[in-house]
Amino acid sequence: MGTAIPRETFTALEHERFSARLVDSLSALTPLLARPGFGVGPRSVGAELELDLVDAAGRPFPINHRVLGCTADPRVVPELDRFNLECNARPTLLTGRPFQWLASELQSALAEARRAAVAAGARVVAIGVLPTLGRQDLGPGAITRLPRYLALSRGLRGHRSGPFQLHISGKDTLQLASEDVSPAGASTSLQFHLRVDPADFTRVFNAAQLATAPVLALSGNSPLFLGRRLWQETRISLYDQCMDDRSEEEQASGRPARVGFGQRWLSGGALDLFTESVTLHPTILPVLSDELPLEVVRSGGVPQLQELLLHHGTVYPWNRAVYDPHEAGHLRIELRALPAGPSLVDMLANGAFLLGLVLALEHDVGALLPRMDFQSARGNFFAAAHDGLEATLRWPSVDAPSPRLVPVRQLLPGLLRQARTALVAAGVASEDVDGLFDLLSERLDTGHTGALWQLETLARLEVRQPREDALAQMLERYMEYSASGAPVHTWPVH
Repeated sequence: MGTAIPRETFTALEHERFSARLVDSLSALTPLLARPGFGVGPRSVGAELELDLVDAAGRPFPINHRVLGCTADPRVVPELDRFNLECNARPTLLTGRPFQWLASELQSALAEARRAAVAAGARVVAIGVLPTLGRQDLGPGAITRLPRYLALSRGLRGHRSGPFQLHISGKDTLQLASEDVSPAGASTSLQFHLRVDPADFTRVFNAAQLATAPVLALSGNSPLFLGRRLWQETRISLYDQCMDDRSEEEQASGRPARVGFGQRWLSGGALDLFTESVTLHPTILPVLSDELPLEVVRSGGVPQLQELLLHHGTVYPWNRAVYDPHEAGHLRIELRALPAGPSLVDMLANGAFLLGLVLALEHDVGALLPRMDFQSARGNFFAAAHDGLEATLRWPSVDAPSPRLVPVRQLLPGLLRQARTALVAAGVASEDVDGLFDLLSERLDTGHTGALWQLETLARLEVRQPREDALAQMLERYMEYSASGAPVHTWPVH
């Protein structure tokens, strides 16, 4: 998804040729996905963790190029803004002890990112939205100086009739106009990848769409942006709005945005999602390869589909289909909605809940979807992002009426049990997940998510000092407790 490109400007002819290649790619993907045995294999899981760089005072430090120059670890890579990095965890089979593996991978990648950051005079923090960001930290100069990111910002802005407009309301209100996509770099997440067979894709993807909201409600860690107290997961609204390339006319006509939760339950498999990506969204990065994908498929091979991967990587649904040509080719579902932070064990617990609930709902989704309209699922997602554990969700019921309004706090205990049971049934060792689900139950009992800890700590601190100073002090405490490895529900508020 983060493929490098050689330059940042393109001609109309290049866009035209690239669009034609995308059509060929879809034509090649159609028989490939129908090929007996394609993508069939054991389920596996991987992860990507986005990070922020800060200086000694906790301010954003835009030196990712310098930090990357201090490490040769291929798991540590750049991200959208110059104060961003990403750590990648190599995938592992879902059976056995996958969360122990992911813990080891993320821990070692984080340690290397921290070592490189220290060598460059910076520190690393995993948090959904960096609370010390100021308006002066954003703008075109904040974007990582690589052609991919510069071209992305230029291309998205070029399709709009005016600046990106952000309007987010919570306890405070934010209104912001931006001529570039740099505010999106304020949004950092932990993304999980789940490999699935093509025959299972529709069922698992719909289960992911249903599962995301309640997990997000228990995982909030992004309540602050530019000094304002906004959503429990401000990151969701922030990213939605500052990557929206639609003109006013396109918004009025109902064309879907590049970032979103979707329009309907999936019925036609992964191919439908790739087709929507191509047909609904203008090309941004039209870099052509030498491959002729139709010829590769006709000869029995597995095409790279570089153009499709490049284009699809500029479309950002919260749950996204991924085509991977490696190892004879396969499909994954990228679960993009969870925030970075607070601590590593919190993030692993959030991932275990999401993956487990997807597996649990997968078996029931055929019976559940007729009782659950998609607009209710989409509304759940934004309610969870806005209200966190205070959200009320619409949830399918065996008895009419369905869906029913249920406070998420009442819904979560049963979903936690279902998720843990499904992971064990899928071959995950019980000792790999028991502690993580105990943590989640304790977090639910206390109500102390990362978002709530940030807001309560800020409220205590700004009694004695201006908000800007309180935010910096709150971040220092956050970084100290996060580095200790303690789960957020045990962190003191003082």
